[in-house]
Amino acid sequence: MATNRLEKLQDDPAVASQLQQWKIKGVHAEQGGRELFHWNADGADRPMAILSSTKSVLSALLGIAIGQGKIGGVHDPILTYLDVDDVELTDAIRDDARKKTITLEHLLTMTSGLDWPDFDKPYKELKLADNSAAFVLARPLVHEPGSAFTYNSGGSQLLAAALERAAGESLSRFARRELFRPLGIGPVRWNRLPGGQEGGTGLSLSMRDLAKLARLYLQHGEWEGRQLIPADWVSRSVQPHHKGLLNYEPQVYGSYGYHWWVSPADKQPGPDYFFAFGYGGQYLFAIPALDLTVVVRKALEGRNKAILSRRVLEDFILPAFADS
Repeated sequence: MATNRLEKLQDDPAVASQLQQWKIKGVHAEQGGRELFHWNADGADRPMAILSSTKSVLSALLGIAIGQGKIGGVHDPILTYLDVDDVELTDAIRDDARKKTITLEHLLTMTSGLDWPDFDKPYKELKLADNSAAFVLARPLVHEPGSAFTYNSGGSQLLAAALERAAGESLSRFARRELFRPLGIGPVRWNRLPGGQEGGTGLSLSMRDLAKLARLYLQHGEWEGRQLIPADWVSRSVQPHHKGLLNYEPQVYGSYGYHWWVSPADKQPGPDYFFAFGYGGQYLFAIPALDLTVVVRKALEGRNKAILSRRVLEDFILPAFADS
């Protein structure tokens, strides 16, 4: 029944008109791996920037590395996996001994305590820095690590640098071998910074390829009989570790897991779900109760206009499953 409803929606000119009015660039929905709805304002489903949804891919790669023993675990200090012989890095942590206690989990949950003004204001400076890890760790520590949530793509950059050093190769090469090829994802573009692969953003994927990541998580990390990501990592990643921005208005965010957002049923129409989110309304939704994955892309109009992308899910997609 949901399939028939979504097929009618896809062919409805009024729906297309509304999507264009909201400046939606693309919508893709599938259930159990079967495509139910695919609409693209520009024709072909080409790789496009997923912005901060890149963080959720980074989280998956960290889980893989931990499963392989390349990284010990989330409670390890981040400095365990950075170049402590780097003079700039050493200088960056000299001002506050508590920086040595910042763990991978603190960074994954955006609770490192490092000063990072609202919504990533220092990120442009980070992209220009010759030593991105030192730039991030040089920020003052304004909260005890683990005590306060502050959205910080610089922390993601530290995680990316740590993973590259632990794996002994570029993040993109590790991702291609351990995640993208097994999932049949490609082509892929992933930007690099002077200090290494861009970790908090920078990845470009097609909608169908991005949907595979949510499908993998709904399958507890298993793909075609192979356990790509440890199941316990998947479970921990999409559980709320901090309330994050759950009470932000409009409701474009949620609580926060390991670089995944979590939205409980009492905060929106429909069942609980988790999602990857990129600035301005680039969403990858995973709805376990419906075995449903939905990708929504939107033209950039500002942070709060992302609510229109959530309305695509809540006004058009989820109602088709009202009887499920």
